[in-house]
Amino acid sequence: MERVYYAINEESAKHSHEMMSFGDYVAGSKTAEYQVYVNLAYDLADRVAAEKPEEAERAYSLAEKYAKKMADNMNRASSIGCMCPSVMIAGPANFPVRKKEKQNAAMEKNHEDFNKAQKLLEKIANILYGREIIKSGDERAIEKLDEKLSALRAAQSKMKKANRAIRLKDIEKGNAILKDMGYTDKQIEQLREPDFCGRVGYPAYALQNNNANIHRVENRIKGLKTTKKKGTTETENQFFRAVENVEAMRLQLFFEDKPGPEVRNILKSNGFRWAPSQMAWQRQLTNNSRHAMRHVIEQMEQMNNATSED
Repeated sequence: MERVYYAINEESAKHSHEMMSFGDYVAGSKTAEYQVYVNLAYDLADRVAAEKPEEAERAYSLAEKYAKKMADNMNRASSIGCMCPSVMIAGPANFPVRKKEKQNAAMEKNHEDFNKAQKLLEKIANILYGREIIKSGDERAIEKLDEKLSALRAAQSKMKKANRAIRLKDIEKGNAILKDMGYTDKQIEQLREPDFCGRVGYPAYALQNNNANIHRVENRIKGLKTTKKKGTTETENQFFRAVENVEAMRLQLFFEDKPGPEVRNILKSNGFRWAPSQMAWQRQLTNNSRHAMRHVIEQMEQMNNATSED
């Protein structure tokens, strides 16, 4: 995939540098710095394309989005740097303190935006390493969960095998097994280093936590398969039509007319959100959402009864 880079304002970067430093600005250095950041995203996307080709398009889309956000962020940083010189450059006499305070506030906000942009890198990495949140509405949700389950089971097996190798009395034989498993000398050293309780290898809680995650993913796969096998269903009551949409994995509530403010508050307080694309109030399809829908009906009945009594 061709890498997309956005323009960096070198003139602004040079001026900003001169406002902060006595040193000479190296032409093109800000663009070079920008490309280092962006290449991190594209390098990750390339690995996704190689290892998970079905996710390549999404990974490259995130990389290009990161490239745009980083260009905006770095150009904004240069612009902010031009707002006020440092005290070393301007000197203490009649130094524009208020202008410097505004510059500092703008820098802080821009740094927050920088951190937000880095979340896109995390998203690409999560796709690569199987750490992303798998949404039930994803058409490949069950397939992705199966992959995650396989990885968790492999990790469990690897931790157990590593612990058995570490506990062998023949340390050289144990290390040879660990090396055959792919551990480096440094990693083996770390595994053999006792923790604060004197334990070596993977502690019991690591295996227990991973095992709990295995059971959680197994139950989620089972629940998704059961729901999808059941198919989309529809029910109706005196207030709305309810659709259990197994394609989108959403519980959707359809009203004939726009609900009044009190009803909207009831819906929101029970986790339902308006989806303009569906023309419905919806939330993720789970047992909790079904319970929430029953609660909505009860609250609307109570509201109607109170209105009737008045």
